[in-house]
Amino acid sequence: MKNRTLLGLLLSVMLAVPVFAQDNSQSSTSQPAAPATATVAPANQSASTSATGKEPLQPETREGFWGHLNPFARKKYVQRQTEPIRDRINELDELTAANSRQIKDVDARAQQGIQMASAKANEADQHAIEAGNKAQAAQQTADRASTRLNTVEQVVTNIDQYQATTQTEIMFRPGQTVLSKNAKAALDDMATPLKDQRGYVVEVQGFSSGHGQVAIASSQKMAESVVRYLVLNHDIPVYRIYLVGMGNAPAPATAEGEAKPKRINGGRVEVSLLKNNLEQLAATDSTSNQQQQK
Repeated sequence: MKNRTLLGLLLSVMLAVPVFAQDNSQSSTSQPAAPATATVAPANQSASTSATGKEPLQPETREGFWGHLNPFARKKYVQRQTEPIRDRINELDELTAANSRQIKDVDARAQQGIQMASAKANEADQHAIEAGNKAQAAQQTADRASTRLNTVEQVVTNIDQYQATTQTEIMFRPGQTVLSKNAKAALDDMATPLKDQRGYVVEVQGFSSGHGQVAIASSQKMAESVVRYLVLNHDIPVYRIYLVGMGNAPAPATAEGEAKPKRINGGRVEVSLLKNNLEQLAATDSTSNQQQQK
């Protein structure tokens, strides 16, 4: 019976010792120790290097009855020991989330800025292309204007320089002033292409056999019959026709090797078509207009 009593006392003492040791360790951690104040200065010095801007957590320097690890620690004790660590972890998570949001915001603004810069660059390229096209069109217009100016200058210089293009000879019997069928056909062939043309004159010279004023009057009448036919049947303006009665003036030598002009019998009228460069200018204008329309 006594042995059982002694055994119960020993077990009670063994169970009471850990509880007493835990209470001592809790009381020691709740009371600030004098050496702990000495470590405040180093903690303040390293606070600037922490992510949260707070002092780093200091490990517990004092040891309890069981050392660093208490095998009989209670749940509340463990919670009190780990609560500062959880708070720091939560703060770090919040800082990480805030940094992530800031990074996304900066990235979004950077992408928006890049897109705006790209759009501005494309717009500038488009303006440059349009300016180049306008410059090219202006250069082409200047070239056409220069070409036209040179053509006009050449035409103005040679506007009174007429060159013979076609020549038709109308023969008359002695004393006859009426046009024959063959004479009208020859005049039609010459005058029909002159419709709507510019820059030409028609020279009509009458020649007649005989002497003196009689020959001149006869040649004048034959030339007038030719002019009358051109005006009435082909609408050639009178101001484009130059008429002269040459009488019995000798015709110029036409045969190769013929030294002197020859005289003819009967009557004849020489109709010469003379042109300057106005027709060339009109052709150039029409070509330029067609190119501009294309």
